[in-house]
Amino acid sequence: MTSPETTKDASDKLDPAVIKIAIVVVLGAIMAILDTTVVSVAQNTFQADFDTDQAGAAWTITGYTLALAAVIPLSSWAAARFGTKNVYLTSLVLFVLGSVLCALAWDITSLTVFRVLQGLGGGMLMPVGMMILTKAAGPARVGSVMAVLGIPMLLGPILGPIIGGALIEYVSWHWIFLINVPIGVAAFIYAIIILPGENESARPTFDFIGLLLLSPGLALFLYGITLSTEHGSFADSSVLITAGIGLLLMIGFVFHALRAKNPLLDLRLFRNSKLSWAVVTMTFFMAAFLGAALLFPQYYIGVRGETTLMTGLLLAPQGIGAMLTMPMSGKLTDRQGPGKLVMAGIVLIVAGLSFFIFVGPDTSFWLLSVALFIQGLGMGMTMMPIMSAALATLSDKQVPDGSTLMNVVQQAAGSVGTAIISVILVNNLRGADNVTAMADGFGKTFIVTTVLIALCIVPAFFLPRRAIARSTTDADGKPAAPVMMH
Repeated sequence: MTSPETTKDASDKLDPAVIKIAIVVVLGAIMAILDTTVVSVAQNTFQADFDTDQAGAAWTITGYTLALAAVIPLSSWAAARFGTKNVYLTSLVLFVLGSVLCALAWDITSLTVFRVLQGLGGGMLMPVGMMILTKAAGPARVGSVMAVLGIPMLLGPILGPIIGGALIEYVSWHWIFLINVPIGVAAFIYAIIILPGENESARPTFDFIGLLLLSPGLALFLYGITLSTEHGSFADSSVLITAGIGLLLMIGFVFHALRAKNPLLDLRLFRNSKLSWAVVTMTFFMAAFLGAALLFPQYYIGVRGETTLMTGLLLAPQGIGAMLTMPMSGKLTDRQGPGKLVMAGIVLIVAGLSFFIFVGPDTSFWLLSVALFIQGLGMGMTMMPIMSAALATLSDKQVPDGSTLMNVVQQAAGSVGTAIISVILVNNLRGADNVTAMADGFGKTFIVTTVLIALCIVPAFFLPRRAIARSTTDADGKPAAPVMMH
């Protein structure tokens, strides 16, 4: 006779059909996430080849980021209108087409335009991929599938410098874009075969007012925040005006979304307290995580004089640590809830980051590698369980809005965190005329990232510490059949 525990263990496992779908989604995610980091190592190359300055080359990053921000809010509506499979395939085509055109760019302007096209495709790959995976796996296995999707999200910032540095050093910068072609073609063919077809019978009303408020509002806000890194201050008029206009548009969207019948993004999801606490935790975490991720390569290159390729290899322990804990964290999240796991992960990240507060010009690479490994262990226990806490309680109809919402939060929080840490670093390095002073400036900046990560423990305390019960209300607050996770 089969025991309940045996049945439970069997149901926790991802069946072959879900694993095949996960492979499709991960292939798309790898391309989109790598391209946010791999281009950063090519900035000097772009300046030399296209005879442009640092600000001109930086638009290859900014244009991509703004395109992502503009298109992500459309994900939920597009998935409901055209079906997740069709939207995912279209996004893959746009991304691969943009990649090919980027490799053929003849000046910095054309490269920036083609990067925007890339971003328009890449922006929907993650949120739509999350919708597909969540639906395929079911509520009881959200943690496990989020752990799978978390692999490219955590490894992208680490592998980007390694891959980008190697391609630029041994081949040419064109290949940081052309490498997407075989991956994208394989993902496209595989997706046609594997992803289930859908009956696109839904004809949701398109929220034009919401689009005019949220997409440009988010893009302007992020662009204004990005400008702060150029000026080394948030008080510059261009930063305040641009980010302020974007913020006002987003505030306008909030008032509109709470009154509209079918808003572009349903903010009434925040009635779900579990999702609300997950959003707050994710906001602090992404700001601190991406802010710290910015500092590591700059320290190794600027203070220690390492090459881009060697820097990527020195960051590898972080990814190894994350890969060790991520599969375990997915299963534990499904069985016990994310609360205790996330708090334990935050403690490990703080422990690892604290080593860098005392970093010097000749600190042992072995010591720093151990610190990064500890931090990686914590990251594998943190990011995707937080995401699971948000999505596991949602009904099938709410998942598209929830997925889109979490991706908007990630993009916004990550950009804000990166800008804040960049500005602090610039000010801490001001006047540093030797490597000892530079290392001290990095140490002071790491204090901020460590404090930000430590603050995550407060909202994480309110995350569920037992198996999560799916929401018993729909988007309109009406009763829905409850579904219990194992």
